[in-house]
Amino acid sequence: MTDRPVTLDILSDPICPWCYIGKAHLDRALADTPDHPFAIQWHPFQLNPDMPAGGMDRRSYLEAKFGGKDGAVRAYAPVVEHAEKAGLTIDFEAMQRTPNTLDAHRLIHWAGIEMKQTAAVDALFAAYFTRGQDIGDAAVLARIAAGIGMDGDAVVRLLATDADADDIRDRDAHSRKMGVTSVPTFIVAGRHAVPGAQPPELWRQVIADLRETS
Repeated sequence: MTDRPVTLDILSDPICPWCYIGKAHLDRALADTPDHPFAIQWHPFQLNPDMPAGGMDRRSYLEAKFGGKDGAVRAYAPVVEHAEKAGLTIDFEAMQRTPNTLDAHRLIHWAGIEMKQTAAVDALFAAYFTRGQDIGDAAVLARIAAGIGMDGDAVVRLLATDADADDIRDRDAHSRKMGVTSVPTFIVAGRHAVPGAQPPELWRQVIADLRETS
């Protein structure tokens, strides 16, 4: 195993169910190989960059995207199946709004400054997928921040400004310009792109390959 960390950049959106599943698969592989070399960084990619700032009613969103509830059920059936296999719960019925995730990505960015980035990602996934919370709401984001040891009041104050909003948009745009069209997308060592919610077996093989080439 190399003594130097290997960057694992993850492009993700907190409302992307495949990102939630993909992280669970990665986590399982990392738990099986605790001496893995990865230094993980999370990067913004909005599934709905044109979503109104306040989000929208989820039923209206589903009508527009899938033609209604039946279309959404068909589209999300594979998600439910793979989530269950990954040991995850997704409560679609609890989700009342589809948020704009710009502020959630800002929170992830600020959490990274405090070395709490992955904790923020975990908390956002849990809030949205298991509790149906509106993670576009400043009060919800502040509670999430406080729950991982950040200053919730400071987060509220920052969210009331445009701090780092342009940076998030620019990073999202840069990823699209580089050819990223969907998430999750994992980039190993700044060179090898691994798209999609890959199974733990793939990640164990990647780690083994890194050991062999170190």
